[in-house]
Amino acid sequence: MQLRDIPLTTIEGTRTSLAEFGEQVVLVVNVASKCGLTPQYAKLEELQRQYGPRGFTVLGVPCNQFLGQEPGSAEEISTFCATTYGVTFPLLEKTLVNGRRSHPLFRELRAIPDASGRRGRVQWNFEKFLIAPDGRVSRFRPKTEPDDPAIIAAIEAALPAE
Repeated sequence: MQLRDIPLTTIEGTRTSLAEFGEQVVLVVNVASKCGLTPQYAKLEELQRQYGPRGFTVLGVPCNQFLGQEPGSAEEISTFCATTYGVTFPLLEKTLVNGRRSHPLFRELRAIPDASGRRGRVQWNFEKFLIAPDGRVSRFRPKTEPDDPAIIAAIEAALPAE
């Protein structure tokens, strides 16, 4: 199965897949509301606003696997994201990103190496995977801020020229 065909479920409970995003560049990020890295939501939303009109979207994937830092219900997560950070990008249902019962999307994404060549387990909340329309995937570890020059360069390289 190709990455874009893996079944997903939105935070509202609607079935979807990455194919629904067509030729968009998608930044998949496992997110959490009670993490030291949670302020990254603000920069993720900035990316959404800046690059969204050019064919880009952030796709937030709530995950409670790291010290229980995403304990809320779907409604609580949606409300937190909208009211605290003004999030407009789509969110998926709460998902496991590591382990035998992890979501098939993350089983595939964990095989992607980061810039240092390391692949494997998602290290923590806010690990980022940039998926280009041609299927290329770039991986950025949690402490890499969304506005890091490497992420910006990867987004701009994947987007159509202005």
